[in-house]
Amino acid sequence: MKKATLEQILDYLHGATADTAAIAAEIEQELARGKAKADANRELYAAAKDIVLGVLTDTPVTVAEIYDEVKGKLPEGFGKGKVQYALSHYWEADVVAHDGKTKGYTRKDV
Repeated sequence: MKKATLEQILDYLHGATADTAAIAAEIEQELARGKAKADANRELYAAAKDIVLGVLTDTPVTVAEIYDEVKGKLPEGFGKGKVQYALSHYWEADVVAHDGKTKGYTRKDV
């Protein structure tokens, strides 16, 4: 959001007149941009889930090992960091994390 818009909102809150329609339009545009980014990110993680979980067995493997096996199959922009984040934040119901010198992951239903 533009600094000028924020200043207009602040002025309006202090009692000054403002073009509320223009301010509302910019806020709506900003919210739509954020939603579009979130939707694209959600689709990216959904596309990668079966690929990543498909290589997990009952033997713990590290994120690096998982990534090395699936990197050619993952959607563009889905790097090792996203695999790590997804395993620990989005797909934690589907995996078991094994603490040790390096954290390993196995699939729950295997």
